Amino acid sequence: MSRQRLSEPFGPIDADAVIHLAGTARVRESFEDPLSYYAVHVGGTLNLLKALEGQRFLFASTAAVYRPSADPLTESSVREPASPYAASKAAAEDLVAWAARSGRIGATTLRLFNVAGGGDTDTSRVITRAVAAAAGTVSGMDVYGDGTAVRDFVHVRDVASAFVVALEACAVGSSSVYNVGATPASVRDVLRTVEDVSGRAVDVTWRPAHPGEVPVLQADVTRLRALGWEPSHSALVDIVKDQWSASAPAPGPGPAR
Repeated sequence: MSRQRLSEPFGPIDADAVIHLAGTARVRESFEDPLSYYAVHVGGTLNLLKALEGQRFLFASTAAVYRPSADPLTESSVREPASPYAASKAAAEDLVAWAARSGRIGATTLRLFNVAGGGDTDTSRVITRAVAAAAGTVSGMDVYGDGTAVRDFVHVRDVASAFVVALEACAVGSSSVYNVGATPASVRDVLRTVEDVSGRAVDVTWRPAHPGEVPVLQADVTRLRALGWEPSHSALVDIVKDQWSASAPAPGPGPAR
């Protein structure tokens, strides 16, 4: 759904449930254009909620709302968004929760960690970029820091199943939050796995770490598992294999290992 469409009022929505995935997700861009991010994530969500009465509503949020921690993050961990992108998502979370508490809707927020696989085309993401670099479809990739930063990766298929499980547990008048993550791995783990799967080297330019770089961002998914959710596609090698086969079936002239 476009930014323009989200910014427009909706007529009444005749549906049992709405899954709200629309948004913009360029963290650096959000610093340059914060108003646009609030317009999409808060204004757009508000327009959707105004069109609902009595439905279940699932909102795709982000792990970026959390204060960084060396420990796995639970849904009750402190929120401390560090970008307009994350702050606008946190504000939308609050809007959704208050709408549910009023009895207008049933609400579930899923805080997604690093979604990957499935032929993703966004080469700003680490797995997608590394695979594209190995395939030769991009010139290489920059890694900031020493590559030991850990992120929590989850296959898009497992994210889809999380939405199904969460929808089944959602009821009008209630509001719930669930983390969605599966496989903690460092940037170096990603690079090594991409090279093993592709048989090609990844051309890396090592750069100084960004100030405030978060060393670890890992999900505690106990709450989601209690609903019966289990990731089945999110081993790092499986995510990389899926991305490689989907986006590079006939690889370009990437560098040999």
